[in-house]
Amino acid sequence: MLGQLVGIVFPVFALVAAGYLYGVRHLPDMAAANKLNLEVFTPALIFSVLSERDFQLAAYAELALAGALVVLGSGLLAWPIARLARWRVRTFVPPMMFSNSGNMGLPLALLAFGPAALPGAMVLFLVENTLHVTVGNAMLGGRIQGLALLRMPMLQATAAGIAVALLAIPVWKPLAAAIDMLGQIAIPLMLFALGVRMTRIGLKDWRIGVTGALACPAAGLALAVPAGNLLGIQGAQYSQLLVFGALPPAVLNFMFAEQFGEAPEVVASIVLLGNLASILVVPAVLAFVL
Repeated sequence: MLGQLVGIVFPVFALVAAGYLYGVRHLPDMAAANKLNLEVFTPALIFSVLSERDFQLAAYAELALAGALVVLGSGLLAWPIARLARWRVRTFVPPMMFSNSGNMGLPLALLAFGPAALPGAMVLFLVENTLHVTVGNAMLGGRIQGLALLRMPMLQATAAGIAVALLAIPVWKPLAAAIDMLGQIAIPLMLFALGVRMTRIGLKDWRIGVTGALACPAAGLALAVPAGNLLGIQGAQYSQLLVFGALPPAVLNFMFAEQFGEAPEVVASIVLLGNLASILVVPAVLAFVL
């Protein structure tokens, strides 16, 4: 079991560590690479997975609903913690809701459960990411930017992939292979970029960071278990839901906090300590579900 766990988590954290070490030494500007990943590579991965002929959207409806319950419910659980600790709700609550379902969730699903688990992980990622750019942005900016959502390549790729799958539209094999090759860049680049980003956030506000590192997976797991049981989710999808619940705060929380001027240095500490804590939390959850 220990060897299996090491085999699963080592590639993930090794790529993050590689990005961190490279970032410390060279201080690269990852803006262009991150933009490419958000607008080209990740949409290609989404389309490639969702447009597969054996992808059955209805088979993931309960998983998608459970993922939404975990995300939104985590906010409800985090709100009283913020109030009791006298922390700004808009600073503490979003990182508790929106987790690293892309950078960490996708590669973990692939390594832990195999290629067959990638569609489920992709559904959870899309649910979390959509809620982040809608509900999360509304929490920080006060409104949802509907037209901006329609222009997002990831959501466009989602719609296109689902349409191809549902309508059984044939995709020319050389084109499908090219799109698949582009998509294969996404996950390694996500992990490397996560490591680079970690060099630019600190531990100044360590108290709220430690609280967040504990509260984020605790809330996620506390909601994933009843949500999965209530919706009758079983087998590999239930295991994926538990891993999803245990994921640390997404780096995107820091980027949004920076964009909206919502205490980015505090959010940085929450994100950093949460991801450091995942080195212990994620293997423990994997040991339970495998």
